[in-house]
Amino acid sequence: MSVTATAGLASLEAAAANAPSNAADAQAEQAPAPSADSGEDTVQLTVSQQVYQLYNQGQQVSQIAASLNLTVAAVNSYLNLLNSSAGS
Repeated sequence: MSVTATAGLASLEAAAANAPSNAADAQAEQAPAPSADSGEDTVQLTVSQQVYQLYNQGQQVSQIAASLNLTVAAVNSYLNLLNSSAGS
């Protein structure tokens, strides 16, 4: 009984020739690129949620207003803050 390994070796060589050359190529072939309309791993925050998030991260009201293209009064309104000049 005789076993020939050349056919197995040839198929291994062919597989190696078609295999990616490095780990990054292998990763790119295995993982499909996320599409913009798939909605996976993305969350659309409302303006109100964005204001709260930035405020909780320590940004000042004027910074939040500038980054979200809002007025300071609008940011204060989202945060339910009274104007500091309104008196106590």
